Amino acid sequence: MATHVITGAGSGIGAAVARRLHARGDDLVLHARDAGRAKELAAEFPGARTLVGDLADPDRLSWAFSHQTLPDRVDSLLHIAGVVDLGRVGDLTPKTWHHQLNVNLVSPAELTRHILPQLRLAQGHVVFVNSGSGLNAGHEWSAYAASKHGLKALADSLRHEEHANGVRVTSVYPGRTTSPMQAKVHRQEGKEYDPSKWIDPESVATTIVMALDLPRDAEVNDLTVRPGR
Repeated sequence: MATHVITGAGSGIGAAVARRLHARGDDLVLHARDAGRAKELAAEFPGARTLVGDLADPDRLSWAFSHQTLPDRVDSLLHIAGVVDLGRVGDLTPKTWHHQLNVNLVSPAELTRHILPQLRLAQGHVVFVNSGSGLNAGHEWSAYAASKHGLKALADSLRHEEHANGVRVTSVYPGRTTSPMQAKVHRQEGKEYDPSKWIDPESVATTIVMALDLPRDAEVNDLTVRPGR
């Protein structure tokens, strides 16, 4: 039975991936920002373990994890959690920059650092769910895109560093996907939100599980998923 550590399992792509892996009997360790959220996730996914730590405060993750038991072996670490706040460069405050960089980039790096020994033991897989904004930055997307461009760099460096240890690293770049985050983006853009126009989270989950299940003779490095309608 494989063990997967998943961030962002509460909604959207993360929830879709967690449901797939839970349904087939894999062991889940679901990250939660606080104890209340951990309790909700444990109820939603019976048998899953939780790992509590606020991704918005990466400086305290090490302290938080020191008071919990990390799994002995991890077959995959799935970085799916993320935040977005749009705004022009001339209007964005340091607080907004720090929040997106912390959640989307610094905390994934810190969580990876803590889980790497278990990943090396299992010759496991790290999946970074990035964004189309991790490849191209648009109007009012500077802070979010910067965090996602940085996430691409993190994944690429990690892939080179851990190849000899048998750890696989995949970046997935979904286009706009139906989710609470997408609804928020539309509100910030002042646009009407029609979920039917965007990618179903289940479709992105299919690509992620495919990458996880690929035989050991191959590795998906970068995977772009675009809306088909």
